[in-house]
Amino acid sequence: MLAEIKGLNEECGIFGVWGHQDAAQLTYYGLHALQHRGQEGTGIVVSDRNTLTGVKGEGLVTEIFTSDKMAELNGNSAIGHVRYATAGGGGYENVQPLLFHSQTGSLALAHNGNLVNANSLKHQLETQGSIFQTSSDSEVLAHLIKRSGFPNLNDKVKNALSMLKGAYAYLILTETELMVALDPHGLRPLSLGCLGEAYVVASETCAFDVIGAEYIRDIQPGELLIIDDNGLRSEMFSVSSTKAMCMMEYVYFSRPDSNIQGINVHTARKNMGKKLALEAPIDADVVTGVPDSSISAAIGYAEESGIPYEMGLVKNKYVGRTFIQPSQSLREQGVKMKLSAVRGVVEGKRVIMVDDSIVRGTTSKRIVNLLKEAGATEVHVVISSPPIKNPCFYGIDTSSKEELIASDKSVEEIRQLIGADSLTFLSLEGMEASLGGQQNGYCLGCFTGDYPTEIYPDTLQYYYQKG
Repeated sequence: MLAEIKGLNEECGIFGVWGHQDAAQLTYYGLHALQHRGQEGTGIVVSDRNTLTGVKGEGLVTEIFTSDKMAELNGNSAIGHVRYATAGGGGYENVQPLLFHSQTGSLALAHNGNLVNANSLKHQLETQGSIFQTSSDSEVLAHLIKRSGFPNLNDKVKNALSMLKGAYAYLILTETELMVALDPHGLRPLSLGCLGEAYVVASETCAFDVIGAEYIRDIQPGELLIIDDNGLRSEMFSVSSTKAMCMMEYVYFSRPDSNIQGINVHTARKNMGKKLALEAPIDADVVTGVPDSSISAAIGYAEESGIPYEMGLVKNKYVGRTFIQPSQSLREQGVKMKLSAVRGVVEGKRVIMVDDSIVRGTTSKRIVNLLKEAGATEVHVVISSPPIKNPCFYGIDTSSKEELIASDKSVEEIRQLIGADSLTFLSLEGMEASLGGQQNGYCLGCFTGDYPTEIYPDTLQYYYQKG
């Protein structure tokens, strides 16, 4: 149902802690704060300095980590993961962290992102004798580390990382250290914090807030952090390329209370809404946002335009994951299970509906219909990002190009299909200006088709077969 309502899913979120007696409990709370990044599976691996122990399962954080399961996780260091399956598909075996045991020691890893050369590397590794236990691209790193000819783990890891292409934020836990790595373009967010003498790492800073940790800094592109009993040290495994943080982290994926590259997500979205109001002035009575990720942009639009913001759409937060399939009639109107229009707000009004993106167009059409059924006389749709015309290869489950409505349709054609009285997208320049220009560097591939890395033919084939 969630995919039907929004159409975009982030692959996962990661959290790690080193040097705290309540490592597993802190990781539980950190993962709960990151639950929006993936709801299909979750896991925690802890180290007690002698062994690595893991618990994982398909489901939400609160479902998998019962009191009995948490009691199994004893140690002062841990890594955790929440997952939405994109590359490699679902299944228990693909739930992370992935845990490997060998005669030379154990290793666990958690990965956020997507490797665009995973299939090429898997083929190479299998010809050398590797047997993969999962269909996840994340496992490639473990095999590269094990097969590296360097004498120590740090050099093995750096050598393995240098062979990866694409988006990756990795946490690697052994009995004696926690290693943190970010790809040379910094495509995925990853931050470092501290809690007393302990270090913590998370995909988003909102996870620090929930455990009372203090933000230190962002992990840098091409950086490898090694955290052990001697403290923290930083090494570079790659010459830093041009930064290319995924723009959709600001537009949709990250929580509004997170800060990415020093920019608050709520503030960025609010600025996008203000830019929209300047680019698309509309004569209307109320502004409303599609909950939850579009609320900030809607507030910005209302403030800049002087048109009052109203809660015209309400999200049902208790739908959860539906195991009993609804009737066909409910399935066809599934958006009503997630959203309701507030008749008392929109009836007889000209409504500006702010949303963050349009993927296939089906969700926008249903929401426009909801508002008109509730009595809205006009529904003007404004989108706080440019049209998504191209698939993402870096860990966001967008459709194939053929299924992206903006890939072959004009704005006017999309407007007619969703039934809106007008449709406006934020310009690329307006979106970048909302974040202070291009000084930080962003990946805009889904908007422009200009990707920061080479896209391998087998990866292209996978995405185009999806259509």
